[in-house]
Amino acid sequence: MRTYKDCCRMVLCALRRQLLRSGSSCGALARLLQRQSRACVYSSVHGFNPEEIREKLQAFPGGSIDLLKQESGIAVLTVNYPSRMNAFSGSMMVDLEERVSQLESWTDGKGLIVHGATGTFCSGSDLNAVRAISNPQDGMKMCMFMQNALTRLLRLPLISVALVEGRALGGGAELTTACDFRLMASGSVIQFVHKHMGLVPGWGGAARLVRIVGSQNALKLLGGALKVDPHLGLQIGLADGVLEVPLAEEGAETLLQKTEIWLSRYTKGPAPVIQAVKKVVLSGRELPLSEALRTERDVFGTVWGGPANLQALASKSKHR
Repeated sequence: MRTYKDCCRMVLCALRRQLLRSGSSCGALARLLQRQSRACVYSSVHGFNPEEIREKLQAFPGGSIDLLKQESGIAVLTVNYPSRMNAFSGSMMVDLEERVSQLESWTDGKGLIVHGATGTFCSGSDLNAVRAISNPQDGMKMCMFMQNALTRLLRLPLISVALVEGRALGGGAELTTACDFRLMASGSVIQFVHKHMGLVPGWGGAARLVRIVGSQNALKLLGGALKVDPHLGLQIGLADGVLEVPLAEEGAETLLQKTEIWLSRYTKGPAPVIQAVKKVVLSGRELPLSEALRTERDVFGTVWGGPANLQALASKSKHR
């Protein structure tokens, strides 16, 4: 005998199927909502209880993940735990998820810079927390939690860049791959040191690394735990640019300012248009062609006839 919840679930599923068959704006909206619900990799279907792992992670405090939203539409996310070389404590993992949630609802956002406090990027996980949850069950839950958080970070409708100063090690190296671009300061290093810890990446870094540098280079970086300096980073495509450390003189631009200038060339324009650009690129990267085409059509429909489109039509003519 079906329960009330079963009946509701059947009705909702039938409604979703009907909406997805529709060529109307309702169908487009349903598809967009369905894709949004897939931003997370794991849910209760996979035996994942986020509240349970949040509570466990909060037992290991220290540091913070700070978020600054700017009027320019570019936000700055700072990994802030200098006494541990910006390693992720348990509470910082929860912070990260919360900051990603805030960015997901930022309608005026266009870009995101991820960097570390006080001249270094991130040295991975805080060993105090790692030792305390070293059993396989808790390790898997932490793995799923961070995969969800970093996948949502990558899928934000913002164009993102990691500013790598100092060292990005282990989980810090994985964090760089959750951004669209990576800029390396002179003298910086990205290193997937997992092999030295008897591990492989668990926050999604291996899967993303293969997409960025290819399987051959990924094998070299993971199997050899190679130190990637700016020169090698540019050579294999892990780095998208190199920034010189500014001179200690008045008026010199900081690396963060240089990064914002670099990113602004891709975020110039109205937020809905920049977000639409990110969405169609993301669908092309992640979805089968037929679904990516439908997504592109849906996103196109959100900007066609919009304010930016109408203003451009009124002010420009390519036939002059």
